[in-house]
Amino acid sequence: MQLIIDHLSKQYAREIWGLRDVSLSVRAGVLGLLGPNGAGKSTLMRILATITRPTGGSVSWNGIDIVRSPDCVRTVLGYLPQDFGVYPQLTPQEFLEYLAAAKGLDAPTARRRIDDLLQLVNLDGVRHQRLGGFSGGMRQRVGIAQALLNDPRLLIVDEPTAGLDPEERVRFRNLLSDLSGERIVILSTHIVSDVEAVATDLAVMVRGQLVRQATPEAFLQATAGRVWEWLIPSDELPAVRNRFRITGTLRKPEGMLLRVLAATAPGAGARPVEPTLEDAYLDAVTAPTAGNP
Repeated sequence: MQLIIDHLSKQYAREIWGLRDVSLSVRAGVLGLLGPNGAGKSTLMRILATITRPTGGSVSWNGIDIVRSPDCVRTVLGYLPQDFGVYPQLTPQEFLEYLAAAKGLDAPTARRRIDDLLQLVNLDGVRHQRLGGFSGGMRQRVGIAQALLNDPRLLIVDEPTAGLDPEERVRFRNLLSDLSGERIVILSTHIVSDVEAVATDLAVMVRGQLVRQATPEAFLQATAGRVWEWLIPSDELPAVRNRFRITGTLRKPEGMLLRVLAATAPGAGARPVEPTLEDAYLDAVTAPTAGNP
């Protein structure tokens, strides 16, 4: 089971690129696709879900080009888009039954699958209430359930924790971890905590380009020795921001305690600390060459 993205590009207008020359090789596990808003993550997700056609390059699923033969991946695909919508007059039960039929599931299989999924996303008690009265977080949970209806081999989820409360976010991350063994899961987000506990591989995008792909451990190793804690007077913060890449600030009685990315100690009293995945992500995103054509 393998998804190969080869020199993929998407151009929307003469000078507007959604993607530019993106290449990735993805195997079973969870790929955390990280990047700020506007990095091109959703464009890539839509191409992988066969909704948008690329301008250049190719995508293959187990050796078959999905642009030329989209059905090869559609039959094994689960997709939760960022702008997932529902039919407000339907209940979760009715909505999932409708989508199960559209996916070709037979009625007995659909009933069993819907029962399991509604319990999984903690909506079993409201399965007969109309979706129009649901909160954003509850609708997002319905979206997660519909993406899993056909027990997909390729699961693509775009900003899936938007609108979820902290407990639901943890539940969803645990679910992804449980699902990842025998399938490819691509989780697109700009929130590092969504992926740090579950991702087997990470890819960072900036301005439509892939700037780094590696395991979480390799990301941390690449940043080791370049993260510093530095206590400075509060009034020096604006000048320090102009000189260094800062990944965190904490106000203390003595001043501002900073986490700084730098090859050498940024100033007197700075001490090296172990990098976090947040440090490593911000290092990739804010590197001077990140996103340059």
